[in-house]
Amino acid sequence: MTAEASAPAHDRAAVQRRTLGVTMGSVIPATAAMGSSFAAAAVLAEEITGSATLATLAAGSMSIGSMAAAVPLSRRMARLGRRRGLIAGWALGAAGAFSAVLAAMLDLYPLVVLGIIGVGVGQATNLAARYAVADLAPDNRRARAIGLLVWASTFGAAAGPTIALGPVADAAGFIGLPELAGPYVLSTAMFVAGMAITHVGMRPDPLEVLGTVGSEAPRPASPATVIRTIAALPAARLALLAMLVGQMVMVTVMTATPLHMTSGDQDLAVIGQVISLHIVGMYAFSPIVGWLVDRLGTHTIITLGGIILFVGAELAGNTDPAHSAGLFSGLTLIGVGWSCGLIAGSALLTNSFPVRQRVEVQGGADFVMITGGAVGGLSSGALVELLGFQSLSHYSGIAALVLVAAAAGAWIAARLSRPKQLA
Repeated sequence: MTAEASAPAHDRAAVQRRTLGVTMGSVIPATAAMGSSFAAAAVLAEEITGSATLATLAAGSMSIGSMAAAVPLSRRMARLGRRRGLIAGWALGAAGAFSAVLAAMLDLYPLVVLGIIGVGVGQATNLAARYAVADLAPDNRRARAIGLLVWASTFGAAAGPTIALGPVADAAGFIGLPELAGPYVLSTAMFVAGMAITHVGMRPDPLEVLGTVGSEAPRPASPATVIRTIAALPAARLALLAMLVGQMVMVTVMTATPLHMTSGDQDLAVIGQVISLHIVGMYAFSPIVGWLVDRLGTHTIITLGGIILFVGAELAGNTDPAHSAGLFSGLTLIGVGWSCGLIAGSALLTNSFPVRQRVEVQGGADFVMITGGAVGGLSSGALVELLGFQSLSHYSGIAALVLVAAAAGAWIAARLSRPKQLA
C-alpha cells in the first residue's frame, strides 16, 4: 500500500480543509509583503544612486532570489515538511525586507540589492505554497484548491503596493524614518505574519499525513536530474511548458507595456490602471479556472490558456501607444491565460508523479518557470528597442500558439492511445 493510500480518508479531508484555510491566510500577507517591496524597489534604489540602470537592476534582483530559492525550498519541504519549508522561505523574505529598511536609513545601495534578493525568496515561497494545498486534495478537486490559493493572492497583490506607497510611507515620514523605509517595515511585518499563521495553523503537516517526511525520505536528486525526470514524461513536459510559456509571455509583455505607453505620452495613472487590470486577470478568476480544470481536464484548459495568451498578446501588440483600450483588454487576457497555464500545469504536474517524487519535481518546475520569466523581463527592454513592442508581443503570441499545438497534440495522442470499446 502506498503512503498516500494509507492515510485515513476522514483525516485527509479534515487536514486538507485546515491546510487550505491556513495557507490562504498566510499567503495574503506574504503576497502583500512581496508587492509592497517590489513597488518601492526601483524608487528606493534610484533615490540612493541617482541611476535608472542601477534602479532596474535592484528591482530585477527579486527574480534572482526566486530562482535561487526554488530548488532548495523544495528540498527542505521534502525533508522536513511544507510547514517548515514555508516558514524558512518567509523568514528569509522578512530578513530581506528588513535589510531594505536599513538601506533606506543608511543610503546603502548594496543592502537594497541584498534585501530584494531576500524578498525574492519570499516570492518563491508564495509560489511553492500552491503545492501545499494540492498535497491532500482529491484528484478531481486539486485544481480548485490551487485556484483558491491563487485567488487569495489577489488581496495582497492589490492592497500591498497601494498601502505601502501611500499611508505607510506617510506614517514612516511622520515618525522620522525615510518614507521609503515604510514599505519595507510593512513587508517585514507581513512576512512575519505569514510565518506565524503557518507555524501555528499548519498542524499536522500535509506531507506528514502522506507519510513522506522523515528518515525514510529519499536522498535529494540534483536539479539536472529533476529536470530530466520531468522531461522524460510527456504529461510532465506539457505541464512545465504550460507554466513556462505563461510566465514568459506574461512577464515579457507586462514589463514592456509601460515603455510602450510612455512612448505614446500616456499618463502614469493610466499605465498603473492597465497593470492593475492585468493583475486582476492573473488572480481574480483563478477559482473559476480551477473549477474548469477539474471539470474539463488539464489539456483542455492549457489549450484554452494558450489561445487566450495569443489573443491578448496580439491585442496589446496591435494597439497604438497613444491609445489604451487594446492594452487594457490585451493585458487582462494575458493575465487570465497565465492563470490557466499556472493552475492547469500545476495540477497536471502534481498528478503525473507518485507522492515521494512530487515535491522535488515541483521545485524543479518552478525553477524553470521563474527563470523563464526572469529572462523575459530582463530582456524585454532591449527587445523593444531592437524589434519594437508590436513584434515583441507578436512573437510572444507565437510562443503561446506553440503551447496550444503541444496541448492539442497531447490530447489527440491520449485519445488515440485509449483502448477501443468492444461493440
